[in-house]
Amino acid sequence: MAEQNVEDRPGTVSRPVPVTIGRRPEPVHDVAVYAFPGMAPFELGVVVEVFGLARPELTGLLAAPWYGLKVCADRPGTALDAVGGFTLTARHGLDELAAADTVVVPGVPNAFGGVVSPALVEALRTAHGRGARIVSICSGAFALAAAGLLDGRGATTHWRYAELLQQRYPAVRVDPDVLYVDNGDVLTSAGSAAGIDLCLHLVRRDHGAKVANTVARRFVVAPHRDGGQSQFIEAAVRPVEEEDDGIARSMQWALDHLSFPLTISQLAAAARMSDRSYLRHFTARNGTSPMRWVVTQRIAASLVLLESPEGSVEEIATAVGFESAATFRHHFGRVMRTSPTAYRRSFGRGVA
Repeated sequence: MAEQNVEDRPGTVSRPVPVTIGRRPEPVHDVAVYAFPGMAPFELGVVVEVFGLARPELTGLLAAPWYGLKVCADRPGTALDAVGGFTLTARHGLDELAAADTVVVPGVPNAFGGVVSPALVEALRTAHGRGARIVSICSGAFALAAAGLLDGRGATTHWRYAELLQQRYPAVRVDPDVLYVDNGDVLTSAGSAAGIDLCLHLVRRDHGAKVANTVARRFVVAPHRDGGQSQFIEAAVRPVEEEDDGIARSMQWALDHLSFPLTISQLAAAARMSDRSYLRHFTARNGTSPMRWVVTQRIAASLVLLESPEGSVEEIATAVGFESAATFRHHFGRVMRTSPTAYRRSFGRGVA
């Protein structure tokens, strides 16, 4: 088993010791993670947990040494205030970040403020230019975009930042729904816990599925999660505001009758409009067609049922108005980026 970096005392850093497992020793793959003032500790902790811990559970499984980890900052040795009222100190600077094999940016100080450390941008460009793998978690995608590493590529970030990232960096193809995007040399992930998914994905790429599954087991998480960010954005059927408005009235009527077959003519009648006028006004108001909106509401209504142990997928499909379980699965997959069964497995209460 390979040893992690061990920092015995200030100013003294012992290098990882490669261990031969059936072949000659290989260089340790160095991972550098960026720390900054005002950071939330969770994303940093994820990187430290995956790449910085000793891994006795991997004895006999590794064909190459485990990772070496360095926490790096613009000004090494300076206390960095973290969210939660504590401070941390990074012993390494951006020169060592630029020299690492994998660089992880777990966030930026203020995504909405638009300021990314120029020194970090230069270090990212240097690291990428020499062949390093560049990774972001959550708002860290803004640093990668500022360095030009996402131009012409697909990328993701936390859903609350996705629109801003797209506006600020139009050359980036932002996908707000996925948990992570792997471009080979540049990888981005969505918010917070999606960093776990991406870090395990890196382990899977480097060491194989068996090793990644073992790490996930120690983490007490699934080695791979189905779906995308859509399943974590709060979605619930909400009453439409009471007002003397035909479109609003038809929407409330639809919510009250989701379990029944619904047609454009029925919705238009509830709004007291012709079919053609209803379609035009509904789409202008909601940015989607009436029937696509109905499908989305049926999916939202199904979530609370799937989170309960009672009722089969077929029964839930009928309860929320789908004509068949196959139709339910099709639309659920399109909206939620996972299957009803996978959603129930992840979020069900008391579901085996």
